[in-house]
Amino acid sequence: MKVVLRRGRPEDAAEGGRICFEAFSGIAAAHGFPADIPAAEVGAGLFETLLRHPDFYDVVAELDGRIVGTNFLDERSPIAGVGPITVDPAVQNAGIGRMLMQDVMERAAERQAPGIRLLQSGYHTRSFALYADLGFEFRETAACLQGPPIGGTVPGYATRPAQAADLAACNEVCRSVHGVDRGGELADAVKAGTARVTEHDGRITGYTTEMAYFGHTVGETTEDVRALIAAAPAFGGPGILVPASDSALLQWCLRSGLKVLQLMSVMTIGLYNEPAGAYLPSILY
Repeated sequence: MKVVLRRGRPEDAAEGGRICFEAFSGIAAAHGFPADIPAAEVGAGLFETLLRHPDFYDVVAELDGRIVGTNFLDERSPIAGVGPITVDPAVQNAGIGRMLMQDVMERAAERQAPGIRLLQSGYHTRSFALYADLGFEFRETAACLQGPPIGGTVPGYATRPAQAADLAACNEVCRSVHGVDRGGELADAVKAGTARVTEHDGRITGYTTEMAYFGHTVGETTEDVRALIAAAPAFGGPGILVPASDSALLQWCLRSGLKVLQLMSVMTIGLYNEPAGAYLPSILY
């Protein structure tokens, strides 16, 4: 089997999206879980966005001239985020996933990224084994939660839409919690109108890029993050990712009507600081 790797092109979106849907839905169904990507068209839309974004690195695997796998690396911020990585179900377990992972890891090394991170579905033990074998370390279990909007407020914590003038303060909050900022993602979210901030005692103490699968959230305290969750009109995609170690936040979410869809593993290579505050990872990290 001769597999060739190349950079992605916008015209790869439809086929890549189809493979993404079939790969994720097949694995999820085999374990009795809902699929992360609900339809091939949704996968194609996601892929078109990523393939056209200047700060996402993309790699496509071809076999006999047809696409059999893809992978992406989010390069918008100092830490690189991996995914989605997908391999055509017809050729899974043949080493293509490893090739795609090694390619993005080499890319991160060339760009001297201080660290790489990803999240993987807890039920998919083969991918966990692959990432661990490639050097990724397990850091945290995150619960994927979905349900109706919670509504309400947290006394003393106000939320509002984020503005471009808030970027510096938000990045400082992220650095205080994680040791690095995610300024590129945040800037995209502010431009898209999905980002919100929490204010407490007259200053910004937390933000979210979006309460959704691809959004991340950071706060100095659990109350900051709780205020942002309570203000969300909906939870996009499969839902939000809540660290299981933040028992107070997780229990509040469950008491507020959210349900656990699946558990995911946060895995990292390189720079990692134990979070010094509250956060919700995105599906990338």
